[in-house]
Amino acid sequence: MIGLTEIAVCDDEKVIREQIVRLINKQETGCRVWQFGTGEELLGGRKHFDMIFLDIQMEGRNGIETAREIRKYDERAVIVFVTVVKEYVFEAFDVGAFHYLLKPIGEEKFEEVFANAKREAEKRRDEGKEPTLFIKGKKRSYLLKQGDILYIENKANRVVVHTVKGEIEAWYAMRRLEEKLGNRFYRCHRGYIVNMEHIAEYTNDMIDMDNADRIYLAKDRYSEFVKTYMRYIDNGGAADA
Repeated sequence: MIGLTEIAVCDDEKVIREQIVRLINKQETGCRVWQFGTGEELLGGRKHFDMIFLDIQMEGRNGIETAREIRKYDERAVIVFVTVVKEYVFEAFDVGAFHYLLKPIGEEKFEEVFANAKREAEKRRDEGKEPTLFIKGKKRSYLLKQGDILYIENKANRVVVHTVKGEIEAWYAMRRLEEKLGNRFYRCHRGYIVNMEHIAEYTNDMIDMDNADRIYLAKDRYSEFVKTYMRYIDNGGAADA
């Protein structure tokens, strides 16, 4: 398997940055390691990295805020937070952090976290052709393969994402999710977004999913739905045709 190619280290303490870089170079050869002293510098080029070591407590934009911005354009980067205070760790996982390191950083612990993070980064890269959706649930955050999403249901002030592995409740606007999802998804009703990949059959007012769930199809959207679905089928079920 091809190793990592791009790693970022962002910490406002130069000595910590240099320590992490040394530890990375002991574990991974042939990769390029970028150093940043602030969250603003890291975000400046909107560059995609395989892995990011990110200090939480920095002057200006802190690590949590920086990670939130990163997730707007990069859902696959493996983020490892570096912190002095354990209390920040739970907030860190809300932005899709993979792991964390406590300062002072021990070499043995770094090797363990890096090895696990590397495996995860390589896995995400290998799955890169499959579009993903980063979503914050009630108690944790998820990076979902869009192909695993069956449909999304609107419920009052929240949505329920029905996946092949179960349901996830989250506080999102349906319109916002529509913008994030690929062309395999269709807003078939004001209360539903359906993944056409998982449609078993349909009538003029209902869609049967391949997991036996039934969802509403708005009658005023039936004609457009049929055209969209037929085009999807004609294109061989291509997600982004």
